[in-house]
Formats: sequence, structure tokens, C-alpha cells
Amino acid sequence: MRKAAKLVFMGTPRFAVPSLEALIKAGYEVSAVVTRQDKPQGRGLVVVESPVKEAALRNNIAVIEPLSMRDEAFKEALLSISPDIIAVVAYGKILPPSILVLPPKGCINLHASLLPKYRGAAPINWAIINGERTTGVSTMLMDKGMDTGPMLLKEETAIGEDETADGLGKRLSDMGSSLLAETIRRVLEGSVTPAPQDERDATYAPILKKGDGRIDWKKDARLVKCLMMGVAPWPGAHTLWRDALLKIHSGLATEADAGAAPGTITGLSRDGIEVACGKGTFIITVLQPENRKKMTAAEFTQGYRITKGERFC
Repeated sequence: MRKAAKLVFMGTPRFAVPSLEALIKAGYEVSAVVTRQDKPQGRGLVVVESPVKEAALRNNIAVIEPLSMRDEAFKEALLSISPDIIAVVAYGKILPPSILVLPPKGCINLHASLLPKYRGAAPINWAIINGERTTGVSTMLMDKGMDTGPMLLKEETAIGEDETADGLGKRLSDMGSSLLAETIRRVLEGSVTPAPQDERDATYAPILKKGDGRIDWKKDARLVKCLMMGVAPWPGAHTLWRDALLKIHSGLATEADAGAAPGTITGLSRDGIEVACGKGTFIITVLQPENRKKMTAAEFTQGYRITKGERFC
């Protein structure tokens, strides 16, 4: 049974799909889906629809793909729909004030962090990279700032010791879909009060760059592992050895004091390559030389004649 409220949903990547599906399942009238334009991908430059667009078409929902948020035709299309709420999940563009003020109940955003921490494009990655033990999802009323609007609801979860950004993202996507549906229900009921974010606690999570995957061996072994998990699958953790790039795909952090300068190879065995860190030792178990396939540390040690005392940098 459809609920009286009329929604427009804005989103693009796979992370946003469960949220769209949750709102449909809850019975809301999703009158249109706004998503980024189709893009050519891969070596063949095949034009690919966004995951949110695919989900919308499966559910027979009209799709709008504006060139610009300031396009008058786009604004007119939204005005003709007259939504009560615009729900935004990882859309990928900043909404101008003319759109923010359009729905009477506001634009509600789902963000993959416990705001005000980790505002920005890559909150999942940076929470893992920085060694956070917990993270979560938050909903807020959007304003003209970047993830600065008044808070509505939030939900916390532990970060697994071996959880990659991709794996955590899938969990937060599902968790967030339920939180968004609950938030919209309570906004419509008037049973939730927006609360301002505390700017003193604000941190930022900028989009990842290739260089963010470079391992700093002066850090604790645990943080080396956190970097490896947080930048998987892209840009991937990497280091330099004999002036060549090595990708690090798997490893273990230990508290054992290596008694050597950070980056020094202190042990070689079938179990892995032991590397001294600022605190503790990191044991590399799977790695990948540049332009080569993945291999175990034992295979690498045998094939590349690495020796104790050499240094990664």
C-alpha cells in the first residue's frame, strides 16, 4: 500500500541502491530518481548505466539525468513533481540552494560516517585508514555546506579487524537503508528534532588519491594494516623496493619489537616477510611486483632473492 508522501530519490553508485529499494518497500511514492549521466567505461568505452538507474528502471520509476544541478529544465521537472522530501544517497553532486528549499520537508541525506566526523567523499576509507574502532551511518537535513546540516538519526557499528573498505561499505549500505527509511517516517510524523552538528568534532574525508596508498613504515604496524584494508581495492597499499613498486595485498600486524629502523626487512619465512614498523612488526603474506601477478611471500622470496636487512621505503 502506497503512503501519501511523495519522494524524489537522488543517488548514483551501488551503495545507494539498498536505500532506494528500502523506500520502495516501505510504500513511499518514489516519483522520480535523479542520477549521474551514463558514462563510457572500460577499454571498450561501453556506456554503462549507474546502479541506481538500473534499480529505478527495474521498478518502473522515471529517471532524470541532469547535466547540471542549476539547469532550469531540471528545476522545472522537480517543481512539476512537487516532492515532499528529496532523499539523497551518494549522488555525487552538490545541491544548490534552489533545490534544497524546494521540498517542504527538506532534502534528507544519508552519510556513511558518524557525523560530524569524516565529512566528505571517502568516509568509509578514512575511518579504516585512521584506525577507528567504530563507525556508522548518519542522516541529516541538507544545507549549503558539505555534510554540515542538522543531524537527524545515527547508528553505530564496530569495524572488523579484517574488514576492507569494500566490505564495510556493503554493511553500511544495508544499515543506512533502514536508517533512511526510519528517518523519513519520523520526519513525516514530526517525531524527530534536527540537532546542529558540533563543529569542534568535525573531521574530513577527502576523495582518495593514488598516493594515499603509500605505506609509511614509521607508523604502528596496526596502522599499516589499517591502511592496507582502507585503500582496498583502490588505490591499494604499496611500497618501494629496489626502486620498484610493490603492492601489498595481505598481511598481519604484530606487537613484536623488531629492533630495527622502520621499513627494514627483519625476517623471511614461509609465513611471510617481516618488516619493522615505528611500533611492532608487519608481516607481508601476499604481494604483487609491478606488472606481475599476485604471489605469496614465500614465492616472492624464492623468485626475487630478497634478503634480510634490505629496506622498503
